[in-house]
Amino acid sequence: MDASVIRIKENGKALSMSSDCNPRYNYIDPKMGAAAAVAESGRNVAMSGARPLAITDCLNYGNPENPEVMWQFAQGCYGIKEACAKLNTPVVSGNVSLYNETNGVGVFPTPAIVMVGLNDDANKTLPSSFQKEGASVYLIGDTQSDFGGSLYMKELFGKVEGTLAELNYDKELKLWELVIEANKKGFLNVAKDVNVGGIAIALAKMVAKSGKGVTCKLTCNDSKEIFAESFSRAIVEVNDETGFEAMAKTVGITVAKIGTVGGSNFTCNDVSKSVEAIQERYFNRFAEVIEQDI
Repeated sequence: MDASVIRIKENGKALSMSSDCNPRYNYIDPKMGAAAAVAESGRNVAMSGARPLAITDCLNYGNPENPEVMWQFAQGCYGIKEACAKLNTPVVSGNVSLYNETNGVGVFPTPAIVMVGLNDDANKTLPSSFQKEGASVYLIGDTQSDFGGSLYMKELFGKVEGTLAELNYDKELKLWELVIEANKKGFLNVAKDVNVGGIAIALAKMVAKSGKGVTCKLTCNDSKEIFAESFSRAIVEVNDETGFEAMAKTVGITVAKIGTVGGSNFTCNDVSKSVEAIQERYFNRFAEVIEQDI
């Protein structure tokens, strides 16, 4: 979920907040799934231009009298502890919700994380949808063939399994640093994290919310990698390519120009759809699902 931002009118700063958790990740790896929730919520805050500062959590699990569930809970706590220490985001509050089950079947482990951050200038809050026709689109970070617990696997094969992608805290911090500092310099128009559904879904969301098309071409070892869910990645709309690339080199993170904003279609490698069709699905599908039972 993208961050929400509140301006502090007395000093011109802004608070940024994001809540996140992927239960599928936590089901296949309770420790690193919880760590990934911390990183993802921080990543969303950083994408708004704010520096992540601290978290609160709500630890939702099944019946702790079940040894497996108690193990999931303990692993989740270890994961949150590790991620918060590595990412410099202390836990300032939280709560626990246990015995979440139906007919003896517990919910997937769901340690929901809320990250809060601060932007020193509310006027430099980054949006998450395309802003300027003809602007360059860059991918920050490295894409691997990571599909453990992915939306791709769930939707196409009906399975929640596999090995979770590697979470590299150093790369995560470098991603945050690049977006935050590039925004301060005015190099960016837009920043959007790459999460569930991979690059293709992130781009599609940016298209839906902006009403602007995009044409992107990525180098992949396998065509399905546009849906891979590797961590520590983001898509940015850049208005100063030279300055941005130089800063990325200084920070020490990979960036690549992948496309251009504009047109009436969403195109990512061999996947293409009209902007109108994407907006129809993005804005109306929830109502269609709810109303089918009325």
